This record gives sequence, C-alpha cells and structure tokens, in this order.
Amino acid sequence: MFRGFATTSFYADDLAEAVAWYAELFGVQPYYAYPPPPAEPAYVEFRVGDDEDELGFIDRRYAPAGASNPPGGAVVFWHVDDLPGTAQRLLAMGATEYEPVTPRAQGFTTASFVDPFGNVLGVMHNPHYLEVVGRRARE
Repeated sequence: MFRGFATTSFYADDLAEAVAWYAELFGVQPYYAYPPPPAEPAYVEFRVGDDEDELGFIDRRYAPAGASNPPGGAVVFWHVDDLPGTAQRLLAMGATEYEPVTPRAQGFTTASFVDPFGNVLGVMHNPHYLEVVGRRARE
C-alpha cells in the first residue's frame, strides 16, 4: 500500500551550493547529511512543510548511469499559500521559469521553475491540500 511520499531527491553538481540555495528558500537548514561531518557529504536532506516532507540532494556523481541532465520528467508540486509571491522569490533567487503560473480547474493554480542546479521545482496553490490540513486540525 502506498502511504505517502517518503523522500523526493534532486541531483546537484555543486551539492554545497544547492544546500545553501534551498536553505535560503526554505528558511531552514538540512537535518541530515551522509557521510556526516567532517566528511564532505554525498547526500543532504531537508524536512519541509506541515508534514516535514523530505527533500534530499545527491551529489550528481552518484546519479544512475545514463541519467540525463536536462530538466524534465515528473514534477513534484509543493503547496504554497502565496503562489505569485513564491514565483517572484524563485525568479529573484536565480530560478528560471519552466511553466508559468497557470490557473487550472476548481481553484488549482500551478507553476514550475528550474533551480540553478537543473532540477524542476513545482509549486502550486492546492485547495485539496488545504482541506486535508484543515480536516487534520479539526480531528
């Protein structure tokens, strides 16, 4: 049975730079690194948001053989309360637009950006997400 996302992983050529960029974006420091300091990490992980979802960064040297570098493929979308503000912040931090802010059906709005490390980061305003969080708060 699928129970929820455990970790989403991104690759980065410069792991330290990616960690610093995302620490600024999220406003939190990563909680885990392997190998642990003082060694140079090959993997670093953040916990973010209401459910402390895990976003990991892997030194691209450890990507599977044949992994491509161009942005694309599956996009994980993070709910944000202020989608236009988040989009502006990502652009100001050096991300590039992958898909513009796009209204979808029934109050859903999405956008996606390519971070400075070549990964696609999706953001959205998601009424369903807010309903689930609200329901949990009432229980």
